[in-house]
Amino acid sequence: MRKFSRRQFSKLTSAAALAASTTGLPAFAQTTSAPSNFANPSPDDRAHATEAQMTDDERFSLIVSLLGPASIVPRDPRIPADVKNVSAGYTSGVPRLGIPALQSSDASMGVTNPGYRPDDKGATAFPASILVGSSFNPQLAREGGVAIGREARIRGFNIMLAGGMNLARDVRNGRNYEYYSEDPWVSAVIGAEAVNGIQSQNVISTLKHYTLNCNETNRHWLDAVIDPVAHRESDLLAFQIAIELSQPGSIMSGYNKINGVYASGDPHLLNDVLKGAWGYKGYVMSDWGAVPEWEYALRGLDQESGIQLDVKQWGAEAFTDKLKTAYRDGKFPKERLSDMVRRILRSAYAVGIDKWGPAPAVDMAKHNEIALEIARQGIVLLKNDGALPLATDRPLKIAVIGGYSQQGVISGTGSGAVNPVGGFAGVIKIGGAGVMGGLRNLFLFPPSPVEELKKALPQAQIEFDPGYTPAEAALTAKRSDVVIAFGIRVEGEGFDLPDLSLPWGQDAVIDAVASANPNTIVVLETGNPVSMPWRDKVKAIVQAWYPGQAGGEAIADIVTGKVNPSGRLPITFPASLAQTPRPELSGLGTPWGTPVTIRYDEGAEVGYRWYAQKSQKPLYAFGHGLSYTNFSYSDLKVSGGETVTATFTVTNTGKVAGTDVPQIYLTDAPGGKRMRLLGFERVALQPGESRAVRLTAEPRLLARFDAKVSRWRIAEGAYQIALGKSASDMVLTGSGDLKGRLFGK
Repeated sequence: MRKFSRRQFSKLTSAAALAASTTGLPAFAQTTSAPSNFANPSPDDRAHATEAQMTDDERFSLIVSLLGPASIVPRDPRIPADVKNVSAGYTSGVPRLGIPALQSSDASMGVTNPGYRPDDKGATAFPASILVGSSFNPQLAREGGVAIGREARIRGFNIMLAGGMNLARDVRNGRNYEYYSEDPWVSAVIGAEAVNGIQSQNVISTLKHYTLNCNETNRHWLDAVIDPVAHRESDLLAFQIAIELSQPGSIMSGYNKINGVYASGDPHLLNDVLKGAWGYKGYVMSDWGAVPEWEYALRGLDQESGIQLDVKQWGAEAFTDKLKTAYRDGKFPKERLSDMVRRILRSAYAVGIDKWGPAPAVDMAKHNEIALEIARQGIVLLKNDGALPLATDRPLKIAVIGGYSQQGVISGTGSGAVNPVGGFAGVIKIGGAGVMGGLRNLFLFPPSPVEELKKALPQAQIEFDPGYTPAEAALTAKRSDVVIAFGIRVEGEGFDLPDLSLPWGQDAVIDAVASANPNTIVVLETGNPVSMPWRDKVKAIVQAWYPGQAGGEAIADIVTGKVNPSGRLPITFPASLAQTPRPELSGLGTPWGTPVTIRYDEGAEVGYRWYAQKSQKPLYAFGHGLSYTNFSYSDLKVSGGETVTATFTVTNTGKVAGTDVPQIYLTDAPGGKRMRLLGFERVALQPGESRAVRLTAEPRLLARFDAKVSRWRIAEGAYQIALGKSASDMVLTGSGDLKGRLFGK
């Protein structure tokens, strides 16, 4: 940290005071000065100068946050009575120094409200993050982030607990719907743009959950075991690139242990890697209820979040009385306390949460259009034997079966669930063990798919059947020209899936319906892959994920051809769990509170990389997605040097406009065969139109991490490259020679 002379410090503080006197704001509530340029200081200099004026009580107040009143805790008296818009976190500000209160809210799919604010009329419920990942469209992620940031601003929230970056290592993970992909590059570039969108509105965004929070089974007691080098080449690489591309104000640590050490108190990952090798300047906040010891402050954690949950989980708050006692006894140094505070202030200044004027205008109709466009681009057409799109000008008899599709579309559960404007169409309580059991509900967003299909198919006769029993649903299917069967599965925080079946006997219903009527289309609303025992009996399968408040309309747009599907799978669908690295999930079914060890022995070979290494064919490959038109690739040219660059041409050879997502992969390299996605691009084309595409690979995707020197190493030689439609459908190949070199950290 830069040191100031007494004269420099005096000039800096005087400049701040002068600015405050001319604007009515307290000192350091706005951009003021730096020692080298007193008219325009850096966030680091401002943070250093402000922190130097704080009392110890003010410093300690900034390193904790309080959970707002909800079903699991009452209102904490430390939250001022005049603070009405409470949410996941509240940290007192320091008005005399222009430090605003820090008010945080979940999360990636919109501003949540699980009971905090009875008078809140609702927020835009955006599609699940995994659907955003399916769009392969970073710009769309940014637009969603901007909208979320604006809706946070009008509520006074200056921190969004967004940016779920955990890789989808296990297809049973209940929170995969909150994450973008199994691939580090897809996760990084899309997650970074979501953060950039939120922070463009002067609202801090996190990236979370650092790191390997990849299963929910007894997550507070879960030890994620992984080879450290493989960790750097996978999950940590996703975080590293996303941090570089977005500079998030905060990193949220996970609940789990990594190789025996809790993530919130891991000095290697927090100090050596994040703050050391990567040079991260922001602050690390814990997840809620993830701090059992005050010593975590010595190991790299900067803020204890939701401290009441640490009382529930571990019996005491960590960063209040215990840390103050350690400070008084000389066990906790003042320089570390100052560093924690400066990091928090630095993020506040860098993102501009201290510069708020009037909240920006929020156009909820426009935000609904953004939610709709995300859903349209992220829905994936998995299978189509000529059943789609449905003709809109024919008097078809269409049976819509199951999935509460007469009421709405579903969402994931837990802290990320968003209350839409006007409320849910229905809420069905499911329940379960542990802290999150009370939040495990089936939420339904209006409008319903049935309603939207009737609008999109005005000539059709649409009949709804609830899918109550296989036999009853089959009777409805028999008297119809076409069947659209909905399969749903509630997934969420605190719970992993035991298998990939659909609950409540839905697989049996779909099987009976398809047996009764072969013209069956299945629409899936899930956060993970599905086993699909009925796959060969149906004509089409649409993976709609959790498509948000505009999902009913988006589904209707896709099945009627108003929108040509362009989503691609960001996660591999296995043919069975036997294909996955862990056919049986350790600890699944054990009581809440049972210590669990999950070995991620696949290392860096996550998802499609694993299938390539084992030469296994999945049910549906990473990157797979069909269209109502066709695309061809030609003229692949690969060049080397410092990295790989590929150029090629994409042509729409079909009869309708559409968007393709060509993908470039590394398939072999010096030192051994390995598969890595190197790049992708969405390409929208009219019939007969062609476009040249150029993709340059991030060098770390080609390299291996050398632990001996803690740097990335590219071995000299030829690197085999393939251009494909998915990870298992390669069309053209080439190679490029790279120079051997060490680089980065």
